[in-house]
Amino acid sequence: MTLGATVTPEGIRFAAWSSSARRLWVSLFDASGNRELDRLELKPEGEGVHALLVPGLGDGARYGFRADGDYLPDRGLWFDPDKLLTDPYAVEIDRPYQYHWRLAAKRNEGADTGSLMPKAVARSLPRPVVPLPTLFQPGGLIYELNVRSFTRLHPDIPEAQRGTIAALAHPAVVEHLKCLGVSAVELMPVTASIDERHLPPLGLSNAWGYNPVTFMALDPRLAPGGLKELRDTVAALRKAGFGTILDLVFNHTGESDRLGPTLSLRGLDAVAYYRHQPDGRLVNDTGTGNTVACDHPVVREMVLDTLRHFVRFAGVDGFRFDLAPVLGRVDGAFDPDAPLLQAIADDPVLADRVLIAEPWDIGPNGYQLGNFRPPYLEWNDRCRDDIRRFWRGDAGGIGALATRLAGSSDVFATESQPTSRTVNFIAAHDGMTLADIVAYEGKHNEANGEQNRDGHNDNLSWNNGVEGETDDEAISLVRSKDRRALLATLFASRGTIMLTAGDEFGRTQKGNNNAYAQDNAITWLDWAGRDQALEQYTASLSALRRAFPALAGTCFLTGAPGDGSEIPDVSWLTETGAPLGEADWNDAGRHRLVMLLGDSEGGRLAVMINGDRRQCVFTLPARHGFEWRQAIEAQPVDLARPLPGRSVSFLIERRAVKPRARKGL
Repeated sequence: MTLGATVTPEGIRFAAWSSSARRLWVSLFDASGNRELDRLELKPEGEGVHALLVPGLGDGARYGFRADGDYLPDRGLWFDPDKLLTDPYAVEIDRPYQYHWRLAAKRNEGADTGSLMPKAVARSLPRPVVPLPTLFQPGGLIYELNVRSFTRLHPDIPEAQRGTIAALAHPAVVEHLKCLGVSAVELMPVTASIDERHLPPLGLSNAWGYNPVTFMALDPRLAPGGLKELRDTVAALRKAGFGTILDLVFNHTGESDRLGPTLSLRGLDAVAYYRHQPDGRLVNDTGTGNTVACDHPVVREMVLDTLRHFVRFAGVDGFRFDLAPVLGRVDGAFDPDAPLLQAIADDPVLADRVLIAEPWDIGPNGYQLGNFRPPYLEWNDRCRDDIRRFWRGDAGGIGALATRLAGSSDVFATESQPTSRTVNFIAAHDGMTLADIVAYEGKHNEANGEQNRDGHNDNLSWNNGVEGETDDEAISLVRSKDRRALLATLFASRGTIMLTAGDEFGRTQKGNNNAYAQDNAITWLDWAGRDQALEQYTASLSALRRAFPALAGTCFLTGAPGDGSEIPDVSWLTETGAPLGEADWNDAGRHRLVMLLGDSEGGRLAVMINGDRRQCVFTLPARHGFEWRQAIEAQPVDLARPLPGRSVSFLIERRAVKPRARKGL
């Protein structure tokens, strides 16, 4: 069935689905979207579809739906013809959503909401993008960014373009991505979202976009040029060598809990579109008040249509799914073979796209790390936490660190799966920034207006002696070393890695670990004040990772010979160059490690990690005819190398170059 507004030579066909509405209408508006011109009843066509062809209308017509039926919120019925509803299949809206109490008013207790709601804009879709292979491949570097905060203060981007998707195609942004060696940019939600109802009274707004109303329409603030702006930007990034991954939210909508606004799905058929308890209460597996019923056939098709839409008409490389277990819940229980998850992986348009799951929600058995099926990659918070614990100095972290560096086989290895599906990260949009991890022992979310109650309490962070900003040069130096060590460990880890924009140059949110409501200097990247030395170091790490395939591989490191070579794919050594024994692995106080990787050219790469605060001399194994060189500076080094505390060093072993004999005169 074809839903939404379809522009035809005869006019526009409007179609909506509801299993329980008694009547449905399409409201037509003038070009300004402010005056309702007509209200036409849709005709039942069977199987819940109501449709009407309206002659004389063309591209650009503005409209919304209305529905009538029983109003029994305790039973999940919210029908109210005074509520203008956004078409779930809208591909464009004419203005952003703005929260108003009347949007949540009970039936017969509030005025018509037509003046408060954006209007859907009927559009003739462009010709599909020619399908091309994805640029991103597992093992690459994903760069997570918020479109607005990333570009809002960028000095090279024209002011009128800052904060928009189009700004990502600016030469200055492209050059930055090239220097970092990015494989794909992952855009935090760019579809239209609404503020949570508690934010406007606090003078705050949702800066992240994880509160959508419908799933296809882009937010006009981020994409004033509509779908074409996204399409052109994706093409420009692709031409420069970068894939584009969209972070999409299918687990809940901004209609929130029982007291939330009626904006779209709730007013059309809340019983079908959302999951409910047997007593009629909304299920809340998301922490946001509602949970989309992804096991419903109509919802499943809507999700698939959304994904196909962004592949066909914008050319994106793939998707990251927020709170992805919701997509796999069948009758409330997670099933890795759920119809929707399987349909996405099998779909002819989607099967070759990048698919990334955030493998947890807050529902029953919501933590599902490692339980998705290939080809889904998964955010690996165990990697995040174990790396943080090691550098914080927690006891017993050496074995966990080695496991994460080797691809997290304890999480992802199966008899039929020889490669890791991990997405390793140290910090993401949700939580402390990488710089704040080493400068704040606790969260500081006072600006969020919830008395610092929101956000995670266990951040596995440390402040190096002073909470927050300091003028103490010694503490600043230690923090700088810690930031480099965290970045180096991330780039040394096996599998796909993810870096959040700004962490490469020390961005801070002043300890705020839940900055979703801070569309201001707390989240806007400070390009003028960035740590350019740290940025260059990050670029060097990325260049090394690309140059040394053993770092970015996706096969689990096992210690066995690889690629037909007699050299093991990895050896774990003590600082003396001896293999780690059982006593070393079980030494709770050990914070020194050498990861020795085999190289297809016959050499090796040594990743020397000194998590202790004291300097230590590391001794590397020697082979006749080979010499060790610094991996980044490429200078020869002694076999016994002093390594400062709280640092990581990379050395490459290559065949020694014999000096050329000087020709006689």
